[in-house]
Amino acid sequence: MRNFLVLTLIMTLCGVAQANAEDWRAAAEKHTVEIANFTFHTGETLPSITMTYYTLGTPQRDEDSKITNAVMLLHGTGGNGQSLLRPSFGDELFGPGQPLDLARFYIISPDNLGHGESSKPSDGLRANFPRYDYDDMVDAQYRMLSEGTDVSGLEMIVGTSMGCMHAFVWGDTHPGFARRLVPLACNAIEIAGRNRMFRQMIIDGFEQDPHYNDGNYADAADLETGLAIWANTLILAGSNPYRSQADAPTRKEAVEQLHSTIERYLSNPADPNDTIYQFDASRNYNPAPRLSEIGVPVLWINSADDFINPPGLGDPEALAARMPNARFVLVPATAETRGHGTHTYPVFWKDDLATFLEEYP
Repeated sequence: MRNFLVLTLIMTLCGVAQANAEDWRAAAEKHTVEIANFTFHTGETLPSITMTYYTLGTPQRDEDSKITNAVMLLHGTGGNGQSLLRPSFGDELFGPGQPLDLARFYIISPDNLGHGESSKPSDGLRANFPRYDYDDMVDAQYRMLSEGTDVSGLEMIVGTSMGCMHAFVWGDTHPGFARRLVPLACNAIEIAGRNRMFRQMIIDGFEQDPHYNDGNYADAADLETGLAIWANTLILAGSNPYRSQADAPTRKEAVEQLHSTIERYLSNPADPNDTIYQFDASRNYNPAPRLSEIGVPVLWINSADDFINPPGLGDPEALAARMPNARFVLVPATAETRGHGTHTYPVFWKDDLATFLEEYP
């Protein structure tokens, strides 16, 4: 009887969590902003670009009608504005009393430049689309907010992976626009070494595919070699060796899991031009020399099972110490953490975020 009651309680709580997830996900609103005369750092220009973004919660306004409670979420490479609007993320953060309680904060989650429904190479220009970098992407975010919304400042930026790096760019290029920065799963040094190598593997895999045709391929699905390299590389880079060992403890199970995961990737193949641009956009990133200029509170969280940002690389503790109000947290590796993707599972770090918000209200 006791076991039955426990099971019933668990099922009830799971049902409530799912209902809550559906409630806030259904409430997400989609917006589109057209930004005129956009100049890229290469000197290239476009007469306009489009930025799409999603919002959750209710904006609070000051006497000038400016939104005062906005938090911007920034997704990772290849993602979009809905990447973080999923139960594994939002159910841990958006509910009553949780760190990003929607009764307190107004969430803004953009499709970043080159991603989702925002302007990108596959819209038509293909390889003639300007070669954007992270500075361009942050400029597009800033203009989206300043020209397309009533936001003149952010309560916080929470950025994952690529968005983590964008948070550091924000801290330097728009000091104080965001009162707090929470970069998750990245480094604050130049993208070089193995990090650049795995990106270049993906870029070369597409560009050297016989069907690439300088970006003028007839059908993205024809680039079988490039897509295979893309899928295999991302599976390796995103994995947690402890979890992989637990999930696939025999050679047979490991091979089967690899092949089934590749099939899942290839069932929804990436556009080669979009992907090349996305992985190359980090080429000029290097906030390390200017970290001391980031004066706002920073909570920087990495995970020890991250293939892309392994513990100790670049000495993140020393880098964090260059910032006046920064704290670096390393989430320990376990069979439950998610490799590089640990950043999208707040169950592993939301207590640190809650403490951070209490310390810097």
